[in-house]
Amino acid sequence: MKSTRLVVLGVALAAAAGAGYIAMNMKPEQQVVQVESGPAAPQLELEQVLVASEDIPVGGILEAQIYWQDWPKAAVTENFITQAAKPQAVEELKGSVARAVIFKGEPIRDAKLVGKDQSFMSSILPSGKRAIAVEITADTSAGGFILPNDYVDVIMTRRSANSSGGESFVTETILANIRVLAIDQTIREDEEGRKVKVGQTATLELTPSQSEIVTVAQQMADRLALALRSTADANEAAKPGAEYLVNGKGKNGNVKLIKSGEVSVIGSDTGANK
Repeated sequence: MKSTRLVVLGVALAAAAGAGYIAMNMKPEQQVVQVESGPAAPQLELEQVLVASEDIPVGGILEAQIYWQDWPKAAVTENFITQAAKPQAVEELKGSVARAVIFKGEPIRDAKLVGKDQSFMSSILPSGKRAIAVEITADTSAGGFILPNDYVDVIMTRRSANSSGGESFVTETILANIRVLAIDQTIREDEEGRKVKVGQTATLELTPSQSEIVTVAQQMADRLALALRSTADANEAAKPGAEYLVNGKGKNGNVKLIKSGEVSVIGSDTGANK
């Protein structure tokens, strides 16, 4: 009886083993898919370029606001300052002055700089223009709010003899839409002891003929004032100035005589002084 059970158990085990073997052989083979990777991306070639670490305004002096930064070599132009070409540029450019605004992260260019031994004003002055300084106060410069690159009108006030034999004041705009190149500001205390910036002179960008007008006006005027213009008017067409101040004729075609800052106008038809 025991032998019969053993035989049955052996047959069962053999059958189970056979079934397992058949099941394993019937399982589909797994296909291994090989994915071919494309060509490796080319490594970006970089070059060290001198850039600004902060905004540098017009007239700003370069000190520690510049540093070397990696820049795609393909985007580097000949105007950029590279470490390969000028390894000592950070030290060499210290003390240079910005002739135009340089923004944070912008590559430094020689064209935007004035060297330590160069004149800043002559370098920012456009070709054919002249720079003339006029004396100003807070009263004559829009309360001190006029800044470089603003546009102004130049207004002259002077004394003039009236018909009754007395004197009156005559005011007129002698130049319009004039660019301010620079403002010489000093710090003073006002009546309440507060420290305020007060301009002493304003440097204007003028043509040669406009320079003559301002020069004559400074001699004959009791006061020159600058009227600040809106930025929306900056592109307005230039208007002729008070050319009669320098062309030998008065505003109405009369002959004008300037002596020691005093103005005499001689009528062409009457010959009488006015």
